[in-house]
Amino acid sequence: MEQNKPPKPNPEDDTKVHIATVQGVVKRILYPGDNENKPGVGQYDCIVVDECHRGYLLDRELSDTEILFRDQKDYQSKYRAAIDYFDAFKIGLTATPALHTTEIFGPPVFTYSYTEAVLDGYLNDHLPPIRIHTRLAEQGIKYAVNEQVKVYDAENNSIETYNTPDELNFDVADFNRKVIAPEFTKVVTQWLIESDAINPYSPAKTLVFCVTDKHADDVVEAFKTVIEAYHGEVEDDAVQKITGTTDKPLEKIRSYKNDRLPNIAVTVDLLTTGVDVPKICNLVFLRRVNSRILFEQMLGRATRLCPEIGKGPFRVYDAVDIYKQLEKVNTMKPVVTNVDISFSDLEAEMTQTTAPDLQDLAKKQFIAKLQVKKNFLTDEQVSKFETLVGKPPAEFAKELKTMPLQQVVQWFTNHPGLGELLDAKLTGTGGFLPPIVIHEGEDKITQITTGYGEGQKPQDYLNAFKDFINANSNRLLAIQTVINKPWALSRQSLKELAVELDRNRFREQDLQTAWREVKQEEIAARIIGFIRQAALGEALIPWEQRVDNALEKILTSQPWKTPQREWLQLIAQQMKATTVVDEAALNQGIFKHQGGMKRADKLFEQPVTEVLERFNRALWQ
Repeated sequence: MEQNKPPKPNPEDDTKVHIATVQGVVKRILYPGDNENKPGVGQYDCIVVDECHRGYLLDRELSDTEILFRDQKDYQSKYRAAIDYFDAFKIGLTATPALHTTEIFGPPVFTYSYTEAVLDGYLNDHLPPIRIHTRLAEQGIKYAVNEQVKVYDAENNSIETYNTPDELNFDVADFNRKVIAPEFTKVVTQWLIESDAINPYSPAKTLVFCVTDKHADDVVEAFKTVIEAYHGEVEDDAVQKITGTTDKPLEKIRSYKNDRLPNIAVTVDLLTTGVDVPKICNLVFLRRVNSRILFEQMLGRATRLCPEIGKGPFRVYDAVDIYKQLEKVNTMKPVVTNVDISFSDLEAEMTQTTAPDLQDLAKKQFIAKLQVKKNFLTDEQVSKFETLVGKPPAEFAKELKTMPLQQVVQWFTNHPGLGELLDAKLTGTGGFLPPIVIHEGEDKITQITTGYGEGQKPQDYLNAFKDFINANSNRLLAIQTVINKPWALSRQSLKELAVELDRNRFREQDLQTAWREVKQEEIAARIIGFIRQAALGEALIPWEQRVDNALEKILTSQPWKTPQREWLQLIAQQMKATTVVDEAALNQGIFKHQGGMKRADKLFEQPVTEVLERFNRALWQ
């Protein structure tokens, strides 16, 4: 491309590979300009879509009632329309697949899990999350009727005091969203620094996820204050906010990746995806998200390997109970599948149709939208609402929920215009923003726990693992092999077993941490050892010690030539890294560079597989 010359909207016909955004393709197909040529259906042989889970309104969100009564074009995903337009092979790539991905691209033809990538040494594992409990987070923030509170009016950038007309209740998900809680931020950041969970002078970097840009500013100041108090001083730029409003954010991201400072980056959404900073060793969650995909993308920021700083498993510090919250997300289905459908349209569906299914659906969606809308009505809109309805929006929504369907239909028939009132756009240049309560009460850390699942303590977790192993020892071949013939376990079987255990929330790192907390002993055993301990009561031995013991047995069992000893030491080295060395491994990686099985057979003057079996058996004798 020539310097300072804008790209052409229509690529040259003789160009073999075209690169575009999905939005760009949608525009060319659905909304071509007067001077643009719409691409032909058969223009491409193959279309590869990266991050293919990023859809918009998806066909599978339609209920049977919506499919029957509503125009499907209103729901059709423009993303899917662009994909389906071309007569070509379509390949979707994503690290965080969602159910709707298969609706567009079909069942996965190849999957490679995070667990497998960890086993193969391509990604870092993480330790079980550290849950930071505070009094405010556990009890919430509550105000009684007529209690005096301070509020921050974001529209006018002012702080005012008023008496509450109703009870106010905020849980941790509302912190720094609907209620500013500086003491919560203070005690969490203080614990992170004073417990040495985060050391701003170490090469290990930390990424903190906040609720809003203002919350990010507050967190930066809180960190700087406690670092200066605890470490004596705080370096310039040690803690920085990196958000969309930051001056030159791309430069700050480059500094975060390549320079020693900033050591702690505080963000909202800018660093959640697509940023590669291998030195990130700590993730701190001060905000909740309701998307499993977004949460996995956030965790992915710390999975990169970084031998340069000796990075091991990364740590997750959870101050908002995000793990527990996301356990429920997969089972939640939104009532309103088309967020753009208006109150007026829903009102019309209740009064102008005779299909009970559609009337009931419209009623539920009207209530769901009203529960959100009522929080953003101006005083003028509330006044008009009460004049028309005879009661406040919250009270009406509650009454509407229990009202029989035909009574609802009759009400809307007799009271036209409510939908139009609720659909009216808010006036004002800045738009209406609800006031945010400022909570000045104190907070304190109540306990620090390790997350193994909802309500589980370390001993509960170990007991659940033992129960799972004993219940499935006859069902899963890999578990049978580990128990009866661990030397025969293949690398592929180990991967499949690890994936199955991970699906049931049993991970090697979690088991190691739970064992340490219960037994007060640090044993870096592998998953095979934990399975045998659970099934047979066999003593746990650190894996590297087990490998060294086996190597010593083999080396002292007979005289070996120096090249043979080097091969045996190479096998031991690889076992420490990958747990299992099987026949397939002997022609791969470091063994391939040493001549593979062909050379090893000649070197040992017998099939090297027999030597390997002796080594594997020695591990468990």
